[in-house]
Amino acid sequence: MAKAPKPSIELRLRVLAAVDYAPGATIRERIKHVASRSFTDADRGIDYRFTWRTISTWLYRFKKRGLTTLDNKTRADRGLPRKVSPPQLAEAIHDVLPSLSRNKQGQLPKSVLYRRLLEKGLFTRRQLAPTTFYRRLREHRLLDDPDTHERLRLAFAMPYANDLWQADTLHGPAIRQADGTWRKTFLVAFLDDASRVVAHAEFFYRDDTASMVDAFRCALFKRGKPQRLYFDNGSNYRSTVILQACLRLGIHLSHAPIRDGAAKGKIERFFRGFRDRFLTQHTAFHSLAELNAHTQHWVEHDYNDHYHSGIQMKPLDRFNLDIGRLQFLTDDAYSAEAFFLEFDRKVSKTNVFSLNAQRFECPVDLRGQTVQVRFDRQRPQHVIVFYAGQRMGEATVLDPVHNALARSPLKESA
Repeated sequence: MAKAPKPSIELRLRVLAAVDYAPGATIRERIKHVASRSFTDADRGIDYRFTWRTISTWLYRFKKRGLTTLDNKTRADRGLPRKVSPPQLAEAIHDVLPSLSRNKQGQLPKSVLYRRLLEKGLFTRRQLAPTTFYRRLREHRLLDDPDTHERLRLAFAMPYANDLWQADTLHGPAIRQADGTWRKTFLVAFLDDASRVVAHAEFFYRDDTASMVDAFRCALFKRGKPQRLYFDNGSNYRSTVILQACLRLGIHLSHAPIRDGAAKGKIERFFRGFRDRFLTQHTAFHSLAELNAHTQHWVEHDYNDHYHSGIQMKPLDRFNLDIGRLQFLTDDAYSAEAFFLEFDRKVSKTNVFSLNAQRFECPVDLRGQTVQVRFDRQRPQHVIVFYAGQRMGEATVLDPVHNALARSPLKESA
């Protein structure tokens, strides 16, 4: 049965006029009497009946703002997503829970949680009303049953490529060195949630922040910038350099719960396939470069370009479907600076600041100001100065002798 069109403004005015002449001692009684009647739209030949709540709303709007509020209006958020799915809500709650504490009764007030989600900008009030939020918490037990979170994660998938990346570290094979010792290797991998594409996977001798940053940088240049990162809880993934890089690039960073492998189900599944289909067939390597060469070939040809049962197509083909939405980084100095360490420094009266037991001169006159200095830990003498959010340029190592000669009175007189 087709849905009847919305009543015209003329018909609504007839309904409000009927309230004035309806029997009843109170306005509520008169409205309920009108709600029991039917009204015919002569132009359309349709009979309408309205609830007393609908009539009350019309009457309130008419008395407060006049005739114009009775006209049919288009929603201000038309075309925008207005619903938050239970998996999305579970992920949002997971992000903000560490910043909240429970009361003396061991409970977390739901109203406080709702306000914090709004403050973080994870959704708007139009997308999820308070009553809907409370109902979702109750129906899906998002705060009570940890197994519910796991079931929701298993069914969760982002709609577009580079909406979300998962990352983790795998302990790899040991490689015999020239001196006869054995060194263990660690694989750092980034996987796109929607397409299952491995953005980048690389072995390192050290499981540290420097290795993590190198792998992250390669993944960004190869596959573009993700909107969100879902990392492990290890110290490498919580390092300052990773957090600062995400802030500069506009990437939302979140971490999986401690000792919760199911939270990273897709990357864990890739690691299991990597062990079964690659490491079991390649048991000995002479160098780290050889291991990475074989790994890159397997990832690009035997995984990314191979049919994936989870998405019913090749991961690379699925990734390329969203190629128009992706944001790629340019390989220039500005992109490289996104991974620099940053510290605040006070500039002296001689326009000099200290960093790593060394003194630098500012590229412009910033005497007496507090500046932000960024530098690559592999090249600590390459220092970039920022002030008030603006890039001022590269600082130079202080050379007092050169400054003395440059300002020598004998040189000026000559």
